[in-house]
Amino acid sequence: MRLLALPPLPQELLQSLFGDPRLEIVLPAARTQQHVDALLPDVDLVLGDWTPQLRVGDPGPRVAFVQQPSAGVDGIDTDACAARLVPVSNCAGANAISVAEWCLSATFALLRKTVEADRAVRRGDWPQTSLGGRELRGLKVGIVGMGAIGRAAAELYRAVGCDVVYWSRNLHPDAPAEPATLQQIATSCDVVVLVIALGEQTRGLVDADFLAAMKQGAMLVNGARGEVVDEAALAAELERGRLTAALDVFSTEPLPEDAAVRRSPGVLLSPHMAGSTVEAAMRIVGQAKANLVRVLDGQPVLDVVNDQNPLVRKRA
Repeated sequence: MRLLALPPLPQELLQSLFGDPRLEIVLPAARTQQHVDALLPDVDLVLGDWTPQLRVGDPGPRVAFVQQPSAGVDGIDTDACAARLVPVSNCAGANAISVAEWCLSATFALLRKTVEADRAVRRGDWPQTSLGGRELRGLKVGIVGMGAIGRAAAELYRAVGCDVVYWSRNLHPDAPAEPATLQQIATSCDVVVLVIALGEQTRGLVDADFLAAMKQGAMLVNGARGEVVDEAALAAELERGRLTAALDVFSTEPLPEDAAVRRSPGVLLSPHMAGSTVEAAMRIVGQAKANLVRVLDGQPVLDVVNDQNPLVRKRA
């Protein structure tokens, strides 16, 4: 089978990570969408790109399976793949601990004014008592999303003594937190943590009304996708000094030079790195490679996200 590999890695490394005698690994001649689209009619399998650069739209008549080497699949048109009866799999849970730990560490950084303290000491100041740090223990935390990342995040915040509630599109009786409405999370939580998948139901979920309802001094931590938040409304609330925020994701990445949040006070910015740890990367490679081997062995693939038959058959 021919595998179109889209991750931004050299062919030698892709071969060492995903190679198999039964696979021919193909790379686009240049990292452009035009080159990707031109190759789709001539390959059987696709290993997606974890950056926002290269997408998979209509997979065409030959592609039989798309494996996304990340938890998020917003770079894949899953509906177009479903229309072609092509299953799409992700690496569910592979970066859950990494993202959850980033959310917790970002919350600590906001509460303890870690970045401000570092900058002050570097310029020769010594604001030992004037920065006004706060403790996390005892605060109420609302988790928006209760997948693998939401569960890991809830457990971490509970471990440091937080009262944790959650909202998800579905109820999870076994969740390590109590359910709440979005309105309750907005109005009652000291920390709101976003770890929900991006979709039509969640795009703009945290809108101007949600942000305006948040408590004075509350924190928004976004480890989901930038489009989940109305970024203009958030920038306005940050400018007023009502909220603080930690943002790992943005609607446009890399973050444009003129983005309002780059100039906003009380915000911690991060380059979509919450899930980028050595441990998460190895789990992602392992899960993606194992699914490709399942295809080659004639076994059903795991973690299909678009409700298609997990038993992949070569189409051409």
